[in-house]
Amino acid sequence: MDGVAAAPGAGTVLNALATGTGSAFAIDLETRAEVHLEPDGDIEATIADAPEADTALIEQCVSLTIERYGAGEGGRVRTAGEIPIAGGLKSSSAAANATVLATLDALDVTLEQSADDTLGDESSANVSRLDACRLGVKAARETGVTVTGAFDDASASMLGGVTVTHNDDDRLVSRDSLEWDVLVWTPPERAYSADADVEECAAVAPVAEVAAKLARQGEYGSAMTVNGLAFSAALGFSADPAVEAMPHTAGVSLSGTGPSVVAVGDRENFTQVRDDWEDRPGTVRLTTTNTEGARITSGGLWFSCWRIPASGSACTSQSGVWMITQAAPSSGREMLYFRW
Repeated sequence: MDGVAAAPGAGTVLNALATGTGSAFAIDLETRAEVHLEPDGDIEATIADAPEADTALIEQCVSLTIERYGAGEGGRVRTAGEIPIAGGLKSSSAAANATVLATLDALDVTLEQSADDTLGDESSANVSRLDACRLGVKAARETGVTVTGAFDDASASMLGGVTVTHNDDDRLVSRDSLEWDVLVWTPPERAYSADADVEECAAVAPVAEVAAKLARQGEYGSAMTVNGLAFSAALGFSADPAVEAMPHTAGVSLSGTGPSVVAVGDRENFTQVRDDWEDRPGTVRLTTTNTEGARITSGGLWFSCWRIPASGSACTSQSGVWMITQAAPSSGREMLYFRW
């Protein structure tokens, strides 16, 4: 029994650590998961991008999904993708969502395609997207990956678009579809959400309430900027990269507990920001928002990387490895997808 799924990462509108209210938006960087199940046995996991990384989260996602919808199966799960681990771009939420959906696919459980906040009907073996999302959030809490469970991040990744949530009870307040270009700067250091100073974050609660009000009113860009200034101070990150971006963007914020900084708007306005950020150590990525969210796919497990493009596109096979190139003219690069 095999299943394959993919889920996008996300950027922060409002960090939930201060008040329990959070908001995030999906971005077009993905993590993919492939699950193979056997009738019984242990669950083994591999993270292709980081073979030494802790796999407890994705193992628990498989276990919880089998516990609820399976019959004691064992097997293996493998994830890979474009989202840097501990970069503030919701790699854990994306991995959890992709793993849960891939496990449902392997179990031949039907996933409802609606983004409505409804519970799955176990009698008909249908699972709502939010019900699937909450399994990953439960796994994150049980393995100590996040402080709040990160339902804001997970819901944005699962549903696409931008979501506002109450993380204390994993409740979706609202979801909108937004189409933004997104510029991301990720410095070399890493910051794990579970290590965040919760007391320092609680100190900026009055400012977070202002950002929450803006988000509930649909002023997501302004909410991002307010959030970014507050949480950069609370978590000990410089606000300089965000301040550089403010005149040229619709909104800019420290993403999650850092260290990445994410700006949104129109890419034609990003030139100065991109030049400034590329002068800093780290990686700058130009992408877009994602309105589709997580999805069950078919075929094998796809991995991707950027390269300087040749003209056109191609599909080739060598030694059983298929490769497709997809042009990205705006960035002058191509995305290579590999499957085996």
